[in-house]
Amino acid sequence: MRIVLGLLCLCFLIFFHELGHFILAKLFGVKVEAFSVGFGPVLLHNKKGETDYRLSLIPLGGYCKMKGENDFFHSLELGLDHIEAEEDSLYGVSSIKRILISFAGPFFNLIYAFFGFFLIAIIGYSYYSFSNQINLATDLYPEMHSAAKEAGIQSGDKIIKINNVEIKNFSDMILEISSRPDEVLTVSVERENQILDFEVKTDFDKENGIGKIGVTAIQDSLKKYESPRYSFFPALLEAGKECGKTIKLQIKGIFTLFKGASLKNSVSGPARIADMVGSVITDSFSENFRSGIVNLLNFTGMISICLFIMNLLPIPVLDGGMILISFIELISCKKIKPKTLSRIQYIGIAFIFIMFFIGLSGDINYFINIFKGAK
Repeated sequence: MRIVLGLLCLCFLIFFHELGHFILAKLFGVKVEAFSVGFGPVLLHNKKGETDYRLSLIPLGGYCKMKGENDFFHSLELGLDHIEAEEDSLYGVSSIKRILISFAGPFFNLIYAFFGFFLIAIIGYSYYSFSNQINLATDLYPEMHSAAKEAGIQSGDKIIKINNVEIKNFSDMILEISSRPDEVLTVSVERENQILDFEVKTDFDKENGIGKIGVTAIQDSLKKYESPRYSFFPALLEAGKECGKTIKLQIKGIFTLFKGASLKNSVSGPARIADMVGSVITDSFSENFRSGIVNLLNFTGMISICLFIMNLLPIPVLDGGMILISFIELISCKKIKPKTLSRIQYIGIAFIFIMFFIGLSGDINYFINIFKGAK
């Protein structure tokens, strides 16, 4: 059941993305031939005006099929050195309009995330965390490396700041440290009523793609925390900050792949994402309604920002690839040749297939581990 719920949420996020393309295409006079919720065989459809609205079998998003998307293939077959396109087709409108149509999908994902974070700021939430007082991991696991110990931090210290970011509890600490693998951090601790600063170089856990300093929480310090509730305008500001912070964290996460983080664990396929979203829904709503709403908005907001970033990568087939190509045409005042565009598209398709199989491999391992843990 949780996978079904997760798939529905994932489908909605991608549908909302495609809705952005649909609205801008209509606004700029590009004919939308089909707009589908889901992929694959069409279950239901109804044609209104020039657009066939569809409900398709596979609930993994949807698509917005615009007139002339593949005009470059037709021009290539005819041996033309330019793309022949009608005025109401994708390649028939100006480069700037194609840029805006392509950007609208990711932008709608960002709008969703902003609205979700705004509601969270209004609603507020409670959570449990350990205190900011730590023990060194080497106290429990002598064989483990502890960057904190090497820097001079001791068990019983309270970590109050990391790079001037206030640390209220262990959750704040994990967020700051895990997002900064292989970096030198300025860690401020409170020890016997004194404030001491230490330079700590984080370890890079390549298996999970995160930073560590070798500290553990004090187990009997668990308590409940309440987030502040904001009024309307401060909530807007908080939502903007949360979007910016999440974008920054996810971009840093992408760069950890180039540092050697495990692709298998870092790249998730739709099945694993759907299972995680479904788990958040079922677990959170079983606790209470407010917790369910907040966790659902937070998790889908992070996925939505991930879609925003990934789709803007300058990779052919993705929105970012179309934006880049259209931008090159705009500044060069020259239309890209069909032969060049087709080659670029094949590179993009190859990249997507590679990432798909990496995600599929990670999903298989993920569910095998769940199965083993359940036995």
